[in-house]
Amino acid sequence: MDLGAVERTALLTAALRARETGRADRLFADPYAAALAGELGPDLLAEVLAATFPPSGKRTVPITPDYNSIRTRLFDDLLQRAVTTEPISQVVLAPAGMDSRAYRLRWPERVRYFEVDRPAVLDYKRSRLGGAQPQVDHRLVPTDLVGDAWEDDLLAAGYDPALPSTWLFEGLLYYIPGNDTHRLLDRAAAVMTPGSQVAADIPSAACLTDPRMRPLLDVFARWGCPFRFGSDDPEALFREHGLTVRAIHPGAGETAGYRRWADPVPTSPRDGVHRLFYVHGHRH
Repeated sequence: MDLGAVERTALLTAALRARETGRADRLFADPYAAALAGELGPDLLAEVLAATFPPSGKRTVPITPDYNSIRTRLFDDLLQRAVTTEPISQVVLAPAGMDSRAYRLRWPERVRYFEVDRPAVLDYKRSRLGGAQPQVDHRLVPTDLVGDAWEDDLLAAGYDPALPSTWLFEGLLYYIPGNDTHRLLDRAAAVMTPGSQVAADIPSAACLTDPRMRPLLDVFARWGCPFRFGSDDPEALFREHGLTVRAIHPGAGETAGYRRWADPVPTSPRDGVHRLFYVHGHRH
C-alpha cells in the first residue's frame, strides 16, 4: 500500500464510518467502510480511542469520534440537498479519500461526480471496492491538490466551470499549511461559477495549541501528519477567496449535532478556546 501519512488518515475515517454503521442508533450506513478501512484502519482507530478515552484517568480531549459521524451525516445531507433542490449538476470531492457516497447514496441522473485525489489513493480505493458500482456518473481525477495541474486534470475529466457545482473539502484543511490552504481555495473558487456551493470542516487555530488536545495531536504527529492549519474565523477566511459561508460548531443548531454531541458547544469566538467548524456556503 503506497499511501502517505496524510492519506492514511482516510483509512481512519473509513474505520470510524464502519464503527458508526454497526451502531443501533447510527446516523448513516456505509456498507463499504470496513473494506475501505482495510487492516490498518482499525489499528489507527484504536490509537485514537486510547488517546481520547484513556483506560486510566478521565477523558480530557474535547473531541470524540462522534465528530466524524456528525460530519459525515451533515455533509451527506448537504450534498443530497444541493443536487435535489438547487440547479447543481456537478459534485467535486477534494480530496476523495475513502469516501463511498458515490456508491451508497442515490443521485439524480444529471449529476457528474468527481473524486479528486492522488493516484495511490484512488488505486487503493479501487482495489478495495472490488466490483461495486457507483450510483452516479462517476469521474476519477488522479492528481495532487497541492500540485500545479489539478485544474487541468479536473477539466480533462469533464468538469465544466460554467455549470453550477458543489465542492466538499472534508478532512483536508487540518493537514496542509496556511499558504497552501489559501492557494487551494483561490484556485477552487476560480473554477466555480457564481452560485456554486462549498462545504468543509476546519479546526480553530486555538485548537492546535489547546493543551487538552495534546494527547490527540501527538497521535497524528507520531503518524507523520500533524495538524498544520486552523482558523479562528473561517467565515472571514473563505470570504477572502470569494466564498460566503456560515460556520457552525458540532452540536449547534437543529442538525449539526443529531443529538450525538455530548460536549459543551462554544457560544462565542473567544481566543484560546478549542473549536471545530463545519462550513457551508456559496461562491458569490
